[in-house]
Parts: sequence; structure tokens; C-alpha cells
Amino acid sequence: MIRQLLARLPRRVGGFPIVPEKSVAGRTLLLLVTIMAFLSAVTLGGVVLVQKSAIAWSADVGRELTIQIRPVEGEVMESNLRTAVSLAESTPGVASARALSIEESQNLLRPWLGQGLDLSAIDIPRLIVVQLSDPLDADIPSLQRNLGAIKGASLDTHAAWRQQLNTMAGTVVLSGVLILGLIGVATVLAIIFATRGAMATNREIVDVLHFIGASNRFIAGAFQGRFLSIGLQGGLLGALLSILFFLIIGTAAGSVLPSEATAQVGVLFGQFLLGWEGMIVILALVPVMAVLTAVTSRVTVRRYLSEAS
Repeated sequence: MIRQLLARLPRRVGGFPIVPEKSVAGRTLLLLVTIMAFLSAVTLGGVVLVQKSAIAWSADVGRELTIQIRPVEGEVMESNLRTAVSLAESTPGVASARALSIEESQNLLRPWLGQGLDLSAIDIPRLIVVQLSDPLDADIPSLQRNLGAIKGASLDTHAAWRQQLNTMAGTVVLSGVLILGLIGVATVLAIIFATRGAMATNREIVDVLHFIGASNRFIAGAFQGRFLSIGLQGGLLGALLSILFFLIIGTAAGSVLPSEATAQVGVLFGQFLLGWEGMIVILALVPVMAVLTAVTSRVTVRRYLSEAS
């Protein structure tokens, strides 16, 4: 009887093959881990892109102020523009100040009002773009007080835009973390089912191992080693596919989307360029996925064996 049972055991070749490498369970789990790693990497990469764009855009906005001068009856617009530019350039911390031409101001309004509207007959406010050399040292309160001498002049520090941008970026990061958590839970559940299925399929082998004195720890270690290999392979495949995904999306975005849509997407995601730091973050998922797979399988096997004994 023992001889017949031992004859059913696969030969040992380099490691204990309770879960054969080319079994249906092993291939299915490898595909599942690859998909989960891909989804996790895409989510994490999207978070990284949004965060990088938000930081860069916030830094650019923080180095720029806008002076708006509204048309006021009895006031000469060009004179007020020259006075405002002079006041801005004399303010400590200001690198340059430039008044936008009438054409530039009209072009800023056309995306909102439409291309066919004739704006030449409308007295539109004029804008002055102020570039700061150092936002921390710029004397913005002094500039705001000095502009009070010009009728219709107001200063916009873009603080509200920066606050909204930071809120949006924080929301995206939090959403990404929640999605990663859900993917992690789904991965753990899938590994549990795959492990229990492999245990049920190889129940006779496990019984023979118990009969010849193998401990639960030994059997769980065999599963852990095999599932660690599956986790490494699936995690690496998913990470590489996600990097390829971002490269393809970044290449196709400029040629497929209209120029207006490309500009809007570029504000949110940049140019879909992960950079080295983004790739390192994605590749860091590989050992995490491998450890998660191995630990989950080991805990599941020991619990399964404890219930069966």
C-alpha cells in the first residue's frame, strides 16, 4: 500500500513539486498575478504622473502673479498698464512684468466665448503677467498696496487655483491608494482559492507526506517556494506590461487626441512620462507581489492542514 502511494509522488527535481510548474492551477495563478500586478502598476503609475504634474504646475503657478486692469471711464488704459508694470518691476522679488497685448487677451477669452465672436468692440480687461524670482522673498503685500493707486487694478496670486490643484492631487492619491487596497484584497482572495484548489487536487500526495512523517511546516514551505516563484514571474510581467502601456499611451496621445484634448490631458498627466523614479516605483511592486503571494499561500496551506487534521 505504501509502495503504491509513494509511486504516485512526482520525482523530486530541484524542489518539491506539489504544484507542478506547468499545471493548470499554476498557469492560472500566474495569469491572475500578472493581471493584478498590471492593474496595480497602472494605478500606481497614474498616481505618480498626477502627483508629478501637480507639483510642477503648482511650482509654476507659485512663481507667477497676474495683475488685472479693468476699463474705467476717464482712465487711459495704456497709461495704467505702464504704471502697473513699473510698480511690479520695482517690487522686491519680482523678476519681470509684461503686459499682454489686446490680441493675446482676446485669445485667452476665445476658448470660453467661442471663435466666431468679434471681441474688438468690447472693452475687455487687460492682464499683466508678473514673474517672481523667489516666491518666498517677493513683497506681494507691498505690490498690492501700490496697485491701489490705479483705478480698476487688482492682483491675483493664484492661491485659490493652487489650493484646488492640491486638493485634486490629494483626492487622486487617496483614490489610488484605495484602489490598490482593493486590488490587494482581490489578489489575496484569489491566491487563497488557488492554494486551496491545489491542496485539494494534490490531497493524496499530502496524505502520503503526512504518512511518512512530513510536517505541516515542510508542506507549507514547499507551497511557499512555488508560489513565491509564481509571484515573482507574475509581478515582473505585470510591471513590464504597465511600463509598455504608459509608453504606448504617451506616444499615441499626441497623434490620436485633438490638440485641445491633448493640452487638457497634458495638464493632468503631463506627457505620460514616468521617468526613472516612476519606473522604480512600479518595479518595487514585483517583490511586494511575490511576498504577498508566498505568505498568503503559506498561511492558507497551514490553515488548510490544521482543519484537515
